Amino acid sequence: MFKALPIQLVQEESDDLIQLINPEQDSDIKPEDLPAELSILPIKNTVLFPGVVIPITVGRQKSIKLVKKAYQGNRIIGVVAQKNPQAEEPSVDDLYRTGTIARIIKMLVLPDGNTTIIIQGKSRFVVKEFVQEEPYLTAQIELQHEPPTNTNSKETQALIQSLKDAATKILKLNPEIPIEAQVALDNITSMSFLVHFLASNLNVEVVDKQKILETKGLNDRGTLLLQYMLKDIQMLEIKNEIQKKVHTDIDQQQRDYFLRQQIKVLQDELGYDGPDKEVEKLRKRAESKKWPVAAAAHFNKELDKLLRINPMAAEYPVAMNYVEFMLDMPWEDYTVDDFDLKRAKKILDQDHFGLTKVKTRILEYLAVLKLKRDMRGPILCLYGPPGVGKTSLGRSIAKALQRKYVRMSLGGVHDEAEIRGHRKTYVGAMPGKILQNIKKAQSSNPVFILDEIDKVKSDFRGDPSSALLEVLDPEQNSTFGDNYLEVEYDLSKVLFVATANSLDTIHPALRDRMEIIEITGYTQEEKVEIAVKHLFPKQLKEHGLKASQIKISRPAIARIINSYTRESGVRTLERKIGTVVRSIAKSVAMEEEFDKLITEETVRKVLGAEIFDEELYQGNDIAGVVTGLAWTQVGGEILFVESSLSKGKGGLTISGQLGDVMKESAVAALSYLKSNAGRLEIDHRVFQQYDLHIHVPAGAVPKDGPSAGITMFTSLASIYTQRKVKSKLAMTGEITLRGKVLPVGGIKEKILAAKRSGIKEIILSAKNKRDIDEIEKNYLKGLTFHYVSDVDEVLKIALLKDKIDNPMTFNLSEQKVNG
Repeated sequence: MFKALPIQLVQEESDDLIQLINPEQDSDIKPEDLPAELSILPIKNTVLFPGVVIPITVGRQKSIKLVKKAYQGNRIIGVVAQKNPQAEEPSVDDLYRTGTIARIIKMLVLPDGNTTIIIQGKSRFVVKEFVQEEPYLTAQIELQHEPPTNTNSKETQALIQSLKDAATKILKLNPEIPIEAQVALDNITSMSFLVHFLASNLNVEVVDKQKILETKGLNDRGTLLLQYMLKDIQMLEIKNEIQKKVHTDIDQQQRDYFLRQQIKVLQDELGYDGPDKEVEKLRKRAESKKWPVAAAAHFNKELDKLLRINPMAAEYPVAMNYVEFMLDMPWEDYTVDDFDLKRAKKILDQDHFGLTKVKTRILEYLAVLKLKRDMRGPILCLYGPPGVGKTSLGRSIAKALQRKYVRMSLGGVHDEAEIRGHRKTYVGAMPGKILQNIKKAQSSNPVFILDEIDKVKSDFRGDPSSALLEVLDPEQNSTFGDNYLEVEYDLSKVLFVATANSLDTIHPALRDRMEIIEITGYTQEEKVEIAVKHLFPKQLKEHGLKASQIKISRPAIARIINSYTRESGVRTLERKIGTVVRSIAKSVAMEEEFDKLITEETVRKVLGAEIFDEELYQGNDIAGVVTGLAWTQVGGEILFVESSLSKGKGGLTISGQLGDVMKESAVAALSYLKSNAGRLEIDHRVFQQYDLHIHVPAGAVPKDGPSAGITMFTSLASIYTQRKVKSKLAMTGEITLRGKVLPVGGIKEKILAAKRSGIKEIILSAKNKRDIDEIEKNYLKGLTFHYVSDVDEVLKIALLKDKIDNPMTFNLSEQKVNG
């Protein structure tokens, strides 16, 4: 790219500028015109070429002395370029050795003390030796005469034309160069002046210009110059393309800016807040916000980014929603805990009847929290059947601590993003439900209920259980990472309480992070108390009735529990009580007569026929019928195991929709009986000549589990020996092939079911004694427990010596042996 042409700086009134009218004349100087020692003027940032006129401002004291003395004499000086343009007092080592002899055409002294000279290059020279440095540089030189060049040769003509074409192209690509440059270029006919003129005005580094000056031979010098010019053309073309694109973008930006300014003026007139004001409001809110340094820095960065986005762009509302979400999060906002444990115990007792073991564990948890003031402990998981109050226990904990309460249902959650959130780059991105609920609570230490944690699913969108591992790990949740928030959030102060109906479907690693607290369900007595103290008053309030208008008897509640509900919890019980209360509310509203006391008769009249029949003890008149105890999700029940024999070939039939475990228990019991037939006074031929059928009634109900092992064994022993089973006796326990009785679960529910059914004695494994010790003594009144270790003890207790009134007659034949 050409610089501003130095030829324009020449004053026309100078008599010394006649040569510029014909600059192509021979610019060489003769040796006899030179002094023995030539004064040397160092210049920086440019190189002087022969035939070229340039202005130079002289500021150094040495240079001023040199110029003034030369101007008063023959006006001939030597000009060399500095290697280092930063050197104010260059030494001989800072100068190039090849320079140009120049003639001072004009000298002007400026008001600021500096001196400007206009010089014209004459011939190239090489410094042989620097003679002196004070008061200015002088040197012995050797002139470099140009070798003769055949300007008529095809190569030279082609080079000249190439140089002119390249110069013309540069002039077209660079609009900053005045149009007079093209006129000057067209009038140049001398190849020497053309090369030096173009080289002087080429926009390259001083070292490149110096290389051109040092090159011997005009053709070689012109070829090197052409290389630099072609590079310059390429750079100009690229620059023009970039400028064209930028210009288009700037035009669009200017249009958008103009429209935005108009919108801003209109908004100001109408009293609306523009984007800039909204951003400033957010920044002011952030100044008083309590949050970590890293979060504040990230917020300010996102706010600055928001200012650079066009408010009309699709990205603007996304960025605005993000910074508002950051600002709305309660980073370091905590509620003050109330550690009055006596008050907490009172609240738990008021809200929940029974559940003594669970409430004791919760109070222990709160006591440790009070002493330690640190939440780095196990996450509680309340495990039990539906309707037993797991979720409401969490609400009571929040009430006792005076913390905020939030609940998140995990039932059916199958996308990991629902826990960790989405990346901001996605369309419709949102934070995870963990942070959404924290924001909703406006506190960083709420009681957080993770409801139905066993219902979490996983599919191709990820495994939410794995995402919950970080949430529920006290070692990790202080730096919880949400994909949307992008900044670590501290969840260590949150009191997480999970609930589950089943442990089998919970991820093993997730289960390992939680302390399982089992809620086994309510007994009938507990349900009656819950109904009297909580459910009935609640239904009265919901139906607009007062306690003085209606009352309910305890037998009526017991009738609802036994005949119309079959559950461990109290949800169905509450709905049935609500149905009864609604019938009274209708009578009150219609001003009809009604009984103020709800009795069993009222319950039967309102709720209709009984849905469930209680299983009661059915006597011991038939051999092979034994009462067993079973656990279901809705509480304990009694069941009957029936056995019968018929003439056959020793076949075994098991019915009653039994699972694999119960079938295996039956086979194990029969195997033990066969192997010990002699000791039990059973003829071994009966096993081969009679078919055995084992049946458990209620065939429409699936049944499984090891609890019926000793029940089946006792039933088989009774049918094969025809001995009576002891009256009002029930049993539960698992059997092995060695005859050992193993412990089983659900003891509390089974014991209460036995008591309701009129059972007086119960046979259990000796290891189940620990479960009996945990049951309140008033629930065990009227029951006798027999703890056994093997089946022989079971038979001693269960089977009487007496046989039934009409014992079965076994017709057994001797088997023939072929010899």
